[in-house]
Amino acid sequence: MNGSRIAAVGHYQPARVLTNEDLAGMVDTSDEWITSRVGIRTRHIAGPDEPVDELAGHAAAKALAAAGLAPGDIDLVLVATSTAVDRSPNMAARVAARLGIPSPAAMDVNVVCAGFTHALATADHAVRAGASGRALVIGADKMSAVTDWSDRTTCVLVGDGAGAAVVEATNDVGIGPVLWGSVPEMGNAVRIEGTPPRFAQEGQSVYRWATTQLPPIARKACERAGLAPEDLAAVVLHQANLRIIEPLAEKLGAVNAVVARDVSESGNTSAASIPLAFSKLVEQGAISTGDPVLLFGFGGNLSYAGQVVRCP
Repeated sequence: MNGSRIAAVGHYQPARVLTNEDLAGMVDTSDEWITSRVGIRTRHIAGPDEPVDELAGHAAAKALAAAGLAPGDIDLVLVATSTAVDRSPNMAARVAARLGIPSPAAMDVNVVCAGFTHALATADHAVRAGASGRALVIGADKMSAVTDWSDRTTCVLVGDGAGAAVVEATNDVGIGPVLWGSVPEMGNAVRIEGTPPRFAQEGQSVYRWATTQLPPIARKACERAGLAPEDLAAVVLHQANLRIIEPLAEKLGAVNAVVARDVSESGNTSAASIPLAFSKLVEQGAISTGDPVLLFGFGGNLSYAGQVVRCP
């Protein structure tokens, strides 16, 4: 085996749905103001008794079931999150305990909104190197727990959820080479800091960076996979807001691709946004097995990571 592939995906969102009309009763905003600026209409919000590892566990269990695997078939668990409350045990260990995975390597990856694509690349490298046979890669965040619900510039953006993928060895190249990096000197443009921790960002700086600097980087991720953007069947960008997703996808030039717009329904779920949107496209039949899909995360630190994968 000299490659890896995504064998299956799964996702989970809490039952509670918060609409723009609900938010208008909480802060000075309106449905028109929110949809015109960020394209979000609803978001799912976890309750106080729904921790991040529970969201992650539900998504991971669905991915395992879709792959026809048992917990004992997994030897590496990677959880991308930036909203873990405790330092130890880490989220990956808690998810492994929830699922009954017997003795995996268990690591968290905190690259905020680009966390899942970083974790996916790490799993790909581990599998191809022979350090792992099958890995469970999860993006999960409870952004509602780090949000100031009196700040209309941020509270209208966020949602909670999780998405997961099973990565396994293959003779083919099911996960293309990652292109990753960051702009550390601009890292403060997206923050989750303080006591208690709160999400904040410099929206205009992030918007300019994402829409001007990221399109050529996303094209290079396609080049590393030996594909042109027009060869893509789907593009799953970090679901930040539609005002970033749509111009970035257009500048990328993926003219034949389905562009994930799950942000309208789910809000910005940080590390969960890419696997959540990807899993929904698979579930809906919007893409077919073997189709090339660009996954491209960006955000906190200002970090980015992207790779072309084959649809499970």
